[in-house]
Amino acid sequence: MDIKKKLDSLIKNNIYEVNEQKLDPIIIAKKYNDEYIALIAALFAYGNVKAILKFLNSLDLENLNSNGAYYRFQTKKDVEEFLKTVKKMKEKYSLNELFLQGYEKNKNPIDGIREIIKTVYSINPYTSKGYEFLIGKIPPYKTKGVSPYKRWNMFLRWMVRDDSLDLGLWKGVDKSDLIIPLDTHTHSVSLKLGLIKRKTYDLQAALDLSEKLKEFDPYDPLKYDFALYRIGQFGIDL
Repeated sequence: MDIKKKLDSLIKNNIYEVNEQKLDPIIIAKKYNDEYIALIAALFAYGNVKAILKFLNSLDLENLNSNGAYYRFQTKKDVEEFLKTVKKMKEKYSLNELFLQGYEKNKNPIDGIREIIKTVYSINPYTSKGYEFLIGKIPPYKTKGVSPYKRWNMFLRWMVRDDSLDLGLWKGVDKSDLIIPLDTHTHSVSLKLGLIKRKTYDLQAALDLSEKLKEFDPYDPLKYDFALYRIGQFGIDL
């Protein structure tokens, strides 16, 4: 089986289409076209998609008010404090510029993510288990046995890629450097297709898959991300 040919076919046949029938949190990001609201949508993008969208639509995103909402592992207080943090950051920082402070040294997206997460924790002393689950730990300087930072890498894809799916709001980041937002479905599909050999679901597996996809398109390897995700989500037969 020619995997590249199959993935290209899925892309050509509107696998990228996102609408009411093909729900995805990027709907919220595209509605507001704002890097901070996109970050909120990305970080809460875990669990059932309909539940994610119901929660996000319950928030006052324009004014960054929680309206007393809570979501899965995040209490009302967690959501309130996170939006308070976002509001403070938005007054002081461009997320694009924060990211570039880390990324530009070695063209490593994880270094950029580290800068943003460090700033999130420094701007607000609040902490809780749910709050830390939402934001994630400050990335360590290793790749094996480490979270793949799926939601953060999805956010980066939204911000950097500029096709019909993603927003392309950021400047100064090369699409070829992006890391695939690896979830368990994509990891399983990639193993079955022989795209990766690493059975551990971690950051190293995400890097391995990203490198493999560069063989299909060295300039924009993550254009295949949504196709792989849909294969896992809908059980598309290859």
